[in-house]
Amino acid sequence: MPARSRLRSILAGSAGNLVEWYDWYVYSAFSLYFAPIFFPSGDRASELLGAAAVFAVGFLMRPLGGWMMGIYADRRGRKAGLTLSVLLMCLGSLLIACTPGHATIGVASPTLLVVARLLQGLSVGGEYGASATYLSEVATRGHRGFWSSLLPVTLIAGQLVALSVLVLLQLVLDKEALATWGWRIPFAIGGVLAVLVFWLRRGLIETSSFETVQKQGTEHKSSALLLVKKHPREAAVVVGLTAGGTLAFYTFTTYMQKFLVVTSGFDRVTASRITAAALFVYMLLQPAVGALSDRIGRKPIMIAFGVLGTLFTVPILTVLARTHDALVAFGLVVAGLAIVTGYTSVNAIVKAELFPAEIRALGVALPFAIANTVFGGTAEYAALWFKTRGLERGFFWYVAGAIAVSLVVYVRMRDTRDHSRIVED
Repeated sequence: MPARSRLRSILAGSAGNLVEWYDWYVYSAFSLYFAPIFFPSGDRASELLGAAAVFAVGFLMRPLGGWMMGIYADRRGRKAGLTLSVLLMCLGSLLIACTPGHATIGVASPTLLVVARLLQGLSVGGEYGASATYLSEVATRGHRGFWSSLLPVTLIAGQLVALSVLVLLQLVLDKEALATWGWRIPFAIGGVLAVLVFWLRRGLIETSSFETVQKQGTEHKSSALLLVKKHPREAAVVVGLTAGGTLAFYTFTTYMQKFLVVTSGFDRVTASRITAAALFVYMLLQPAVGALSDRIGRKPIMIAFGVLGTLFTVPILTVLARTHDALVAFGLVVAGLAIVTGYTSVNAIVKAELFPAEIRALGVALPFAIANTVFGGTAEYAALWFKTRGLERGFFWYVAGAIAVSLVVYVRMRDTRDHSRIVED
């Protein structure tokens, strides 16, 4: 593939990924405002718990999305998988933007919210595998770590854009307007952007890895049965290396905004700004560490995350819970995110390098989605569950323990940079 076409494909795929993750994370960014609309109870913690439960329900569709769309991307092409995923995300966002509140249609309101999140969960479940596979296959051999780090960059950028929209609306709308109807604006924006990305992705160039598989006409077509029979160890490695990383990621990103409000005691505007500023620094770290993995390998990067995360997660969250200084809070959140960078910057390329081309999208997507559902999707709910029972420090230890388990996987696995299956394509 010519260098210019490669760069254009990488940037186009990344832009679409940004919009996908914006649509996914805008739910978390604005749940402080719309939770009372769908789950009115008069108690903030209970309302947030209801919204967090729906956030977790969306994750239940991610394994199904990873299975269905992973097979689709392996059989029909990475381009086809990316195009379908953004269409489903568009439908989910527009449904949330248009759904009336509980006061208007009663229980049908939270029911439609669940349906919308199920659609988005199906989309994101397939998006990750298709995007990780596409970026890994398009990139050149000596720079796969760097280029695949654009996946977490756009993922974080999507969340950052969602928070930036929140900060902007907080500036231009009063609290009453934002709480009654203003929270619908970002979902409408996401739906429109998804339509634009749909057309953008239709012009992507297919990867040579997929085209090689098509020419070979392999008799082993991508399926969950083939994944379990031929690649059980690799699938188990993906689950193990994801568990601690995804829990830490959702703790320091999507839940952090709420943690700063309900635990540290910051107001919603300050919490949003602290989180947005920390995410910006976090985003800039991804390509630097991804490029470093091209030089020293993926394994040392992940081991560093495992060791630092196990040792410092509890102290960071404990001090953060007690601080009332915004600058100190920002520094602590950045410290936590810097540690998590050891996982997020390389996890996509590591997973892609584990599998052959004919089953790569499914191999990346399905085991990841399972681990993400169990650990990442329940992070907010688990944190709020511990808090409502007066055991919040128990959640800190839960996160550190999960990272420690993943550390064992990092230590025992081979360095995928030196044993990449992409080279075999």
